[in-house]
Amino acid sequence: MIKRVSAVVAALLVAAGLSQAAMESGAKESMKAMQSETMTKTAIFAGGCFWCSESDFEKLPGVIDAISGYTGGQVENPSYRQVSSGKTRHVEAVEVHYDPSKVSYNDLLEVYWRHVNPTDSGGQFVDRGYQYSPHIYYQTDAEKQTAEQSRDRLQASGRFDTPLATGIHQAVKFWPAEDYHQDYYKRNPIRYKYYRYNSGRDQYIDKVWGDARHYTPAGPESKAMSSTSSMKKSYSKPDDSILKKTLTSLQYQVTQHEGTERAYKNEYWNEKRDGIYVDIVSGEPLFSSLDKYDSKTGWPSFTRPLVDEHVVTRTDFKLVFPRTEVRSKYADSHLGHVFRDGPEPTGLRYCINSAAMRFIPVEQLQQSGYGEYLALFDQ
Repeated sequence: MIKRVSAVVAALLVAAGLSQAAMESGAKESMKAMQSETMTKTAIFAGGCFWCSESDFEKLPGVIDAISGYTGGQVENPSYRQVSSGKTRHVEAVEVHYDPSKVSYNDLLEVYWRHVNPTDSGGQFVDRGYQYSPHIYYQTDAEKQTAEQSRDRLQASGRFDTPLATGIHQAVKFWPAEDYHQDYYKRNPIRYKYYRYNSGRDQYIDKVWGDARHYTPAGPESKAMSSTSSMKKSYSKPDDSILKKTLTSLQYQVTQHEGTERAYKNEYWNEKRDGIYVDIVSGEPLFSSLDKYDSKTGWPSFTRPLVDEHVVTRTDFKLVFPRTEVRSKYADSHLGHVFRDGPEPTGLRYCINSAAMRFIPVEQLQQSGYGEYLALFDQ
């Protein structure tokens, strides 16, 4: 009798243990799902045929899913037939679900520009009508600013002869398209390839972008992290009396009175060591050796800033023709000018005076207070 009771008790204990284990397992799965949902962000882009947009974004590492659908119109839950008629004012779009720890919003924008005709507001390639026009739909003020800055950089690059006509709007309700549109490029590869080739999309992209159409994200763990870290620091411009004492006459003339040093007769035009360049006045990080190249002009030249927020531009009318002046944000130092004759991936040439900068070699970054940038050079 005792054995039978013991057996029953043991069975109950085992069952309780299994039940507890099942509950713990379920809780863990729920926690993972919640963490996964928290880690995932969404972004909405319209670039003509959503079959193509979905295919292009899903090839990007860090993108979890891209859903074809409609947005921007006023009809609730529109059908493909309604949208394609052009009467609802919806556009074909994709909702991109991505992991921000692996790919940034700016990376998504870079991919987007490389797969559309941003100058065509009347449609995209063979598909004509407003329902196929290009648009970016931001969900936060930060996304709006990032999208506008990305658009302005592309416009300034000179890659396109006509103004960009891509709309940037506050996101509204996104309606997923019918099931047969989802993953169309996977479900119907032959029909999809036939359509895509005859649409003229790839021919246009190859002509405009060439090898640069294949964008590879640097990853937010490096540059974006550095940008965030650096913005936490305080950068300011000292009084003019202090600048006159701490700067050389050339440094003062260049940074405070828009001077220009002599080509090939300056400190960093031929500097080849790894490191970063900071503002001589404030110390704010400006450029990296990773983006430096020999422009054959005799001045340090870079394809892009190290931290976009630290470099501002304005139109300079000092010569016969207008130029784009480059200045630092916090010190308001004159740095140089940016031109549209640079190499890929940006097509820009930031032509900068050595006298406006201080070079910090990679082995001195930590001790100089710029240790967050070491990760850039580890790669």
